[in-house]
Amino acid sequence: MTLSGTELALIDRWQREFPLARRPFALVGQSMGIGENATLEIFERLRKQQIISRIGAVVKPHTLGTSTLAAMRVPSERLEEIAGFVSNEPFVSHNYERTDEYNLWFVVAGPNAEAVASTIEAIEKLTGLDVLDLPLEQAYHLDLGFPLDDSRRRHTKRPQPDNGYVPDALDRKLLATIEDGLPFVERPYGVVAAAIGIDEASVIERLERLGTLGVVTRFGCIVHHRKLGYTSNAMAVWDVPDDRVDAVAARFVRNPRVTLCYRRCRRLPAWRYNLYCMVHAKSRDEALAAIGDLNISAGLEREPQTVLFSTRCFKQRGAVFSDRKREVH
Repeated sequence: MTLSGTELALIDRWQREFPLARRPFALVGQSMGIGENATLEIFERLRKQQIISRIGAVVKPHTLGTSTLAAMRVPSERLEEIAGFVSNEPFVSHNYERTDEYNLWFVVAGPNAEAVASTIEAIEKLTGLDVLDLPLEQAYHLDLGFPLDDSRRRHTKRPQPDNGYVPDALDRKLLATIEDGLPFVERPYGVVAAAIGIDEASVIERLERLGTLGVVTRFGCIVHHRKLGYTSNAMAVWDVPDDRVDAVAARFVRNPRVTLCYRRCRRLPAWRYNLYCMVHAKSRDEALAAIGDLNISAGLEREPQTVLFSTRCFKQRGAVFSDRKREVH
């Protein structure tokens, strides 16, 4: 899909630091020399074309709700059927086929641990298959911003404080209200404010504070990366000695190709890996070269590891913080 220079520039510039102001689309338009209405029309068109999924918040894992990464070994002849069951669960945000014996991978992200556990239980009951549950132990980096000019640049990372801040009830209500993104209207924060019963200035102030505290790690356009040419989605995993994981991760997150970096629990003997990186590239060779750079940077060439490429995306959406019910088919 061919995008205009203006469309590409808007996506690229506003993947982060989207204005927290009464009329944000007017400010965004000014940066490109176009009017507010034209800016709104462009973003609405990009959403309808599934170039962007929303304009909103990326929330640090486990600060608002609970999430886990899960995998299943699915017979090839049942893959589409089972993927359909998984995608139908309201708290499943991402669902991919990957190149591994564990060939179906999905993220369950809900408002609490009970929602996540009941989702996994429901999937096992519906499918008759076991789910490999790989809960998060430490999040080192969460970005998922994609430069659109073929460079390897990445924004200067803001320090993400780990101050133990727990969002209050109104923070939770605010982030749940915008989990599907801001409305594309002249004063979107005013619409959000009316929905949760506070004033517009308070919505803006709370979002600013959540960003400063590191609860919101990025606020801006959330893109469908495949539509922008990032078609090789690699999940690289390593079995790293526990006393080295933090130091290795610190090296990994400096690489501009790394969009996610986490430590997760092992599930022996089925799954030995504890360190995960996501690398999004425009070809498999490019992704493998980036993973090779990671190995060299941390001296991991001989450590047990594997790379899982995604081959199909069955579902991709933001985490759900509201209480949603599964559909019955």
